[in-house]
Formats: sequence, structure tokens, C-alpha cells
Amino acid sequence: MNKTKRAIFEAAISIFSKAGYNGATMDEIALEAGVAKGTLYYHFKSKEEIFNFIITEGINLMHDEISQVNNIDGDALVKLKEVCKIQLSFLYRNKEFFKVIMSQLWGQELRQLELRNQIQRYIYGIEIYIKEAADTGLIRKGDVSFMAYAFFGSLISAAVYEIINIDKINLENIIDNLIDYNFRGLQKSEL
Repeated sequence: MNKTKRAIFEAAISIFSKAGYNGATMDEIALEAGVAKGTLYYHFKSKEEIFNFIITEGINLMHDEISQVNNIDGDALVKLKEVCKIQLSFLYRNKEFFKVIMSQLWGQELRQLELRNQIQRYIYGIEIYIKEAADTGLIRKGDVSFMAYAFFGSLISAAVYEIINIDKINLENIIDNLIDYNFRGLQKSEL
């Protein structure tokens, strides 16, 4: 991403997180990015195009970090623990991006459907590790897709908890608690 697009990316996230999609304007994004309005329109034809760009780029950044899990030695549970750490750390570092995602998940506008498609692509990566864990007997077998969504949902809930309680918590404690909660609920019960 070149310098101008990086500035627009960061400005758009800031404006969308403060004003919401409907309240954000191209003028505000250009001003925040420190670029002329014509420069903004040269790169993006509409607010919707900017929105789709920040969602795609932001999720790609998160996906790139998660893809590093493939290089880790260990079983699927070790990799899922690392997914927790990476995702929560990413959301902690990018609170405004997280706020934009959460504000736009519902609805039937094209941008909201595209956002859900991006999230589904990301969750599919989690699903692979859960399937591997189930196939190797580390966790109970079940609806792998549902388990991946539930796992992702618990990560989002932990991020919301962290944002609400920002002054009272420690990111490492949240990660440890989330991992413990998720895996005690997913591990096979001994009879």
C-alpha cells in the first residue's frame, strides 16, 4: 500500500469509527488523510469503495498475521491458542477498525454483505484448525462450521469485554482466560 493509500486507509477507519458509515463524508476523510479531495476521488470513486477497501485491507492484515500460525510446531490446539493471541492482540492494537466492523455487520447493504463475506473467509481459517483437532481426537466431533463461528464469537466477545474494561484488565489475562474457557468447553470429556 503506497503512502497516500495508507493515509486514506487510516483516516477512513478513524472517520467511520467516529461518525459511522452514514455520518462519514468524503470531505472529512480527505481532510483527515491530509489529501486533496481530487486525490481521494482519484483513488476511490465513492465512500462505499473506501469502506470496502478498509474492510478488505484490514481483514487481510489480520489474516496475514493468522497465517503465521501455520509455521508453528504443535497440534491443532496449540495453533488455536495462537489464533486467540494473534486475533485479540490485533483487535487491541486496532480498536477503531474493530468498531467499524462491529457497527456494520448487520444489514443488507452491499457493503455489509461484503463485510460478512470477508469475515466468513477469515472464520474458514479457524474452521480448518478445529476440524484438524476433531479429526485427531483432541476435541469432540461436531458441526465444525458452527464450532468455528462460536469460537470466533467468543474472541469478539472477549474483545468487547477488553474495550469496555480497558483500565481494569490485562490483555495476557484475557487471552489466558479465553483459551481456558474455550478449550475446556471443546475438549473431549473423559468417561
